[in-house]
Amino acid sequence: MSAVVVNEFGGPERVESAEVPVPRPAAGQVLIRVRAAGLNPVDGAVRAGVFGGAGQRLGLGWDVAGEIAEVGADVTGWSRGDRVVGLHYGPVKPLGTHAEYAVLDASAVAAAPATVDAVAAAALPLGGLTAARAVDQLGLAPGSTLLVTGAAGVVGGLAVQLAARAGLVVTALAGAEDEELVRSLGAAAFVPRGAAPAGPVDGVLDTAVLGEPALGFVRDGGVYVGLIPGAAPAAERGIRVEEQEVAADGRHLARLVALVDEGALTLRVADAFPLADAQKAHALLTTPGTRGRIILTA
Repeated sequence: MSAVVVNEFGGPERVESAEVPVPRPAAGQVLIRVRAAGLNPVDGAVRAGVFGGAGQRLGLGWDVAGEIAEVGADVTGWSRGDRVVGLHYGPVKPLGTHAEYAVLDASAVAAAPATVDAVAAAALPLGGLTAARAVDQLGLAPGSTLLVTGAAGVVGGLAVQLAARAGLVVTALAGAEDEELVRSLGAAAFVPRGAAPAGPVDGVLDTAVLGEPALGFVRDGGVYVGLIPGAAPAAERGIRVEEQEVAADGRHLARLVALVDEGALTLRVADAFPLADAQKAHALLTTPGTRGRIILTA
């Protein structure tokens, strides 16, 4: 099969297409015929060597949408041909989901949305689980005020939708050109990038990784949740500071799929490329202002 890999760290030019054996599922795993897979910023970080792995062939891709091609031993509830989405967790791995086939733990997959195609569905797993887990981690009661930084990004936009659905009063911080977008996703108020909200908020979900400036928007005793381990600012003024680490969780993913099918969660795709054009997709990933997930199709 064809798979997208990197053998040397660097820019988009380091992305290669390799012919590799089709992987086989072990006990508790499923083999998925990949139809679409999201290209995330973490893939660019892997390509650049942020997570290490020098001297190894590294596979790329965390999100996947496709059909089950083979079921490993001890797997129940899934059959060949089932349409699924899933999250292949881990930055340093020999093969990811940017391939014609991918092996995932059965516990990491959920039935695919019925209302969108595979390209849109592939935009859900990593961004959706990251946003949902972060909103849950805030622990804010309905009616509380929340500032989402980077609200026009994939994770930020999903977080705005999920937080508003949970009854939080969301202020979106994004570029001035994105005000209409973030309000359409459920933001009650808008703050242009570089400005500050009108007053302190109960919590901040810092998808833009602003750090200390974002912490400064939180009221005494509030909460700050960041998305990159080790990047959160030091706690102060009684603020609870936490970091969210995504996990492959098929049950949680199934709840997000249900929201997509209810029309309560909008998935955004910037562009789609075949696996053979993975370098072009990575070049777009480095382009500022891209809105929506970039997808690779197999």
